[in-house]
Amino acid sequence: MEAGNHTGVSEFLLLGLSEDPALQLPLFGVLLSMYMVTVLGNLLIILAVGSDSHLHTPMYFFLSNLSFVDICFTSTTVPKMLVNMQAESKDISYTGCLTQVYFFMIFALLDDFLLTVMAYDRFVAVCHPLHYMVIMNPRLCGPLVLMCWFISFWVSLLHILLLRQLTFCIGTEIPHFFCELAQVLKVACSDTLINNIVLSVATALLGVFPLVGILFSYSQIVFSLLRMSSSGGKCKAFSACGSHLSAVSLFYGTSLGVYFSSSVTHSSQRSLITSVMYTVVTPMLNPFIYSLRNKDVKGALGRLLSQAAPCL
Repeated sequence: MEAGNHTGVSEFLLLGLSEDPALQLPLFGVLLSMYMVTVLGNLLIILAVGSDSHLHTPMYFFLSNLSFVDICFTSTTVPKMLVNMQAESKDISYTGCLTQVYFFMIFALLDDFLLTVMAYDRFVAVCHPLHYMVIMNPRLCGPLVLMCWFISFWVSLLHILLLRQLTFCIGTEIPHFFCELAQVLKVACSDTLINNIVLSVATALLGVFPLVGILFSYSQIVFSLLRMSSSGGKCKAFSACGSHLSAVSLFYGTSLGVYFSSSVTHSSQRSLITSVMYTVVTPMLNPFIYSLRNKDVKGALGRLLSQAAPCL
């Protein structure tokens, strides 16, 4: 196999979910349906929050941002996979691969950070209800989201700049359905020690610290619930946190599944399945979690759909 540097490699080969030709059409139909549900569901959440003045609160401000990020997150991987399946091609350009790595990392980090910010929001709402609107004011909420974008942008850019220093062989195959950073590093033809160190440090800092923040917030929420004497107050507080806790469990459950499946097992098929759960299923389920368990969102969606019905 002829070797060359990154300027000589024009494309990679993505092996996809399956090489069985008989499975391509069913997989295409399932993935297209899931992608459309993801985009439509999250878009409805954004429109409902934006159109209903009752939802113009910090909690739903963060939720609409999460829905936007989920649309972008799944859009970095699924459309290219669908195009390749339809065209019966495995090609992705070198530039396209790096672009996919970059934006995938940005939106994965944003998902992580926004869930952490939302946990803090729930902590303030339950533990300091009288000071909630004072603490969670627009001067704090806006900068919090901007800080999430800022950190995600620069961390992802650092990884891309380091990735561009690597050399790859002509005809390199990536055993995945998208350009995931760890998989791209595994197929590099040059030394990836620096890249792996930076990746490990970034994963530890930006994965563990947000999770610790979420766990701390919910530990304080639990202590507050235990001190409440009113069962109605407990139910209301639990209802306010239930949707977010479900989304957190789904996000970290699937992302940890990806991490352990890639580090513990050598089964590429199992790793692909967990990656699909992380990149496709989780963004699709989030709108259902927040709409089915939240009366305010259901009411706003009902009003939005009733207003749109005469126009159809």
